[in-house]
Amino acid sequence: MGKSEKDGKMDRRTRYTRQLIRDTLLELMQEKGFQRVTVTELCKRAELNRGTFYLHYLDLNDVLDDILTELMSQTTSAMDHVLCPNRQCATYPFCDKIRQNDRYQILFLDDSITEHLMCKLSDVGKEAYVTYLMSHSLLTFQEAEAIFTFQMHGCLAINRLMLRNHCADWKAVQQTIDGLIRAGLTHYLLPDRMEALEGGMNE
Repeated sequence: MGKSEKDGKMDRRTRYTRQLIRDTLLELMQEKGFQRVTVTELCKRAELNRGTFYLHYLDLNDVLDDILTELMSQTTSAMDHVLCPNRQCATYPFCDKIRQNDRYQILFLDDSITEHLMCKLSDVGKEAYVTYLMSHSLLTFQEAEAIFTFQMHGCLAINRLMLRNHCADWKAVQQTIDGLIRAGLTHYLLPDRMEALEGGMNE
């Protein structure tokens, strides 16, 4: 077996092991919540030894962070989705990814990871959101940052409500909220910048 073949096999094994750890954490979170899960319990469920776990992750927070990173890499930004209605059919917001995959819904419902979730959303999306908003309006950094934070926390609260109530008309509710957010944001956008904003985000 050549070196490249060995490396490929190891890469597949690494991907499989990391996916197994992520899936097992989500499974245990469904049963008892993130705070009550232990590394020992996860390893027992996944049939891995602790050494293998720590070869891939520092702790359970590191696993959770990896899950969120993977999900966010597969979705589109909040700014892109909300401010470009002509592209909504082509966008895939984070909340849709959660809604369409039962095993991920615990990420919205587990109160113990709310701070971790919001910090991750902020790390991934805040800079681009605030920069775009400031460059196309007269809003200060503090104002743009406050709008971003308000939108993120509000959307999380609505999505939790929809999940807990088993809402069958999620898409209609989402479109209503998107319309409200868009109307509020466009109020602050400079008229001669709105077209440029949509064009820039359509690229």
